[in-house]
Amino acid sequence: MDEVIKIVNDIKQGNIKPIYFFMGEEPYYIDRLTDYIEDNILTEEEKGFNQTVLYGKDVSIEDVMSSARRYPMMAERQVVIVKEAQELSRTIDKLEAYAQNPQPTTVLVFAYKYKTLDKRKKVTKTLEKAGLVFESKKLYENQVGEWIKRVLSGKGYTIEPKAAAMLVEFLGNDLSKINNELEKLIIILPKGTAISPKHVEENIGISKDYNVFELRKAIGERDQLKAYRIADHFSQNPKDNPLVMTTGLVFGFFSQLLQYHGLKDKSAANAARVLKVNPYFMKDYDIALRNYPMKKVSAIVAALRDIDVKSKGVGANAISQADLLKEMLVKIFN
Repeated sequence: MDEVIKIVNDIKQGNIKPIYFFMGEEPYYIDRLTDYIEDNILTEEEKGFNQTVLYGKDVSIEDVMSSARRYPMMAERQVVIVKEAQELSRTIDKLEAYAQNPQPTTVLVFAYKYKTLDKRKKVTKTLEKAGLVFESKKLYENQVGEWIKRVLSGKGYTIEPKAAAMLVEFLGNDLSKINNELEKLIIILPKGTAISPKHVEENIGISKDYNVFELRKAIGERDQLKAYRIADHFSQNPKDNPLVMTTGLVFGFFSQLLQYHGLKDKSAANAARVLKVNPYFMKDYDIALRNYPMKKVSAIVAALRDIDVKSKGVGANAISQADLLKEMLVKIFN
């Protein structure tokens, strides 16, 4: 995120590169940077003649270079944007010829999603020398909560840790989806609001009481009544609570718990860092640590592997999601 801010600030200050190559597995920042250039480098009057948006599936790399070599009309520069540029991956090496001598009055932008260039190749090194190459990497799920907090802070909002955890549990690390949901909250709630689990439940549709986060918490506390109640809710709403996701997250929890048992330094700060957990939630892991000895955790991890295989239909075609959830809880609690 800091690198993204630097790119934007450099453009604002007039430090504009002739080539921007945005690539990587996380499309969110690629789209944001591309949109920023599309909206801000040229004035509205200049865009008519000097801003061209191409799509990788509709053009060749030769078409792109030809457009980039044109001169601007009645403006200091032109902007050529190639969206879905990953469609040109088979011939992208040809871009080296242009990157060796880019047109100084052109800003050429590539939105190269879900893929990256080989950093050892000459074309990548030439692009880095001539312009800017930015790789947008996927965040790990344990980093997304902090990302949500920073995005909201920049817009004048705060968020409670549980509310952020609900979003991550429900949407994973897809920043575009999360941002769309945050935009809904920002439209509805006044600036300065501390976003709570209730706000998330009422405006996004994620139950604050019936979600994987609460199931995991109930399991950690050995609250069987609550765990079975949540599992029953999941069974009645399988589309919103796919079994594969549920078993995967519960498996991840016990895998972390097994790792926690093995730590010599169990201080909150060290454990949160090693387990990649928000320190706010370490108290839940402390409770689970007391409730599940290491030997039991090992047995649960093995049992969850079996449940996970069954949840994917291997050797369990006749077993319903409800029965598999009950089997999972029985093996955890007994």
